[in-house]
This record gives sequence, structure tokens and C-alpha cells, in this order.
Amino acid sequence: MANVLIVGCGYVGAALGAALAGEGHLVWGMRRNPEKLPQSIEPLSADIHDKDLGGLLPDGLDYIFYTLSSGGGGEAGYRAAYADGPKNLIQALDNKGERPRRIFFTSSTAVYAQTDGSRVDEGSPTLPTHYSGRTLLEGERTLLESGYAATILRLSGIYGPGRTRLIDSVRAGRAEVQAGSPRFTNRIHRDDCAGALAHLMKLEAPAEMYLGVDDEPADRRKVLIWLAERLGVPHPREAGGGEAPSARAATSKRCSNARLKAAGYRFLYPSYREGYAEMIKEVKTT
Repeated sequence: MANVLIVGCGYVGAALGAALAGEGHLVWGMRRNPEKLPQSIEPLSADIHDKDLGGLLPDGLDYIFYTLSSGGGGEAGYRAAYADGPKNLIQALDNKGERPRRIFFTSSTAVYAQTDGSRVDEGSPTLPTHYSGRTLLEGERTLLESGYAATILRLSGIYGPGRTRLIDSVRAGRAEVQAGSPRFTNRIHRDDCAGALAHLMKLEAPAEMYLGVDDEPADRRKVLIWLAERLGVPHPREAGGGEAPSARAATSKRCSNARLKAAGYRFLYPSYREGYAEMIKEVKTT
């Protein structure tokens, strides 16, 4: 069994940690306030920016998962989480003399800025126009050029238990659909985020880069209408005029999970239908 550290053990990290602990691995969950972690995860109260981080890290780590979120704060928050944080982690490992087998970093498909609905895979151009994508690329480079074995999982929009914003907006009649060409969106259920990371840890030689998306990139209009029909509410209204969508909202791309599936991972929720159907059941019973 392995010694595992999850840096930023939050929404995805806690699910991953619980799953790995259930398999018999020793898992530490690192966060500033670890009191609410599942009991199967060893709490580690620390901040990724601590100057003495090396002295806080457990000994003999086999795998590290960097699943930190920006926690808001705009561009400064992104830089702290995804650019400065990885640099401090590498420095701490160097100072401590730790050599984990591999570091896994959860990045985002925000590094792709395609707006034409084109197919995107691990080799597609990354020319983000928004600071989020640019900062994530910086964090990726830090790890890939660190001298440590590293694997990047670029996740799309994460949904799952407790993240009912889209369902709530459709049910309340606040959701709007845009006229014109389809705007392709990509998503992944939280449990598949955790499942994919756990699967990659068990591979002898995973690749440096994977896209973490489900099987079906979908037009946002199609998703919203499907949700409305499942909820038994009117279809979302057509959006009126007003400001143009932000650079992030204007992206339209169809991300491929072919490499992840070729590595042997099988999705629990292959599309938004399976994932949201389960969430709708839970919402209706609460």
C-alpha cells in the first residue's frame, strides 16, 4: 500500500482520499482547516505557502495529488494556488529530500481557448486569453520541468453532489439559452475526477497529460432543455441582448477523453444525463 498526500483536500480531493483510504492506502489530507475531512483521511493542517512546508510534510511519500482550488480571489487567487503553490511544493520536497514516485496536478480545460466547436485533445494548441488558463499552464510547466515524475489531469466543469447551481437555475426559471450556433461545453462528475486520479496512480507509467472529461461534449442549450424536461419545468428562455459573454463563457470546444479511456479508465457517469439524473433524484427527495 502507498503513502499518499492530497494537497488541497477539498471537493475532489476528499472524495479521492476516501476512496484510496478504503483500498488500504495511508492518506494525508492537507488543508488549512482539515477538521471536516472524512475520518479515514489523516488530517494535515498546513498551507501550501508555508515557508517551512518541508518540515510539515509526512516522510516517505509515494504519491502527491495537488487538487488545490483557487478559493476565489480573482487573478491573485489563481496565481497563489496554481503558480506559486506548485513552486513552493517542489522547493519543500527538494529541501526535505523526498522523492515521491509521481505528482498528480489537477489543471483545467480552461487552458484551451477554442471558440469554434473544434475537437480538442492533449496535443491541441493552448492559447488561453483568460488569466485562469495562463496561470494553470504556468503551474503545469513548473511540475513537468521539476525533475519529478508528474502527470497533469486537465478537468472540465466539475459537477456532482452539492453542486446544484445549474439545476437550481433551470428550476427557478433563471437559466437562459443563447440563439445561434451551438456552444459546446464539457463536464465531468466529481466521482469520475476522483476515480480517474485513483486509476492513474495505479498505472506503472502514466502519460504526462490527460483530459478529464466525460464521453459527451454537449451544446449548453441541449443540456439546459434536458434538465428542464427532467425537472418538469418550462424550457429556458432565449437570452435577450446585453453584454457579450466573457472570454471564458464564449469558448466552445469538444474535448476528447480518448487517452484516458485508452489507459483503462471506465466512467461512472459517461454523460451529463447519468450524472444529473442521479442529482435530480436527490434534490427531489430533500
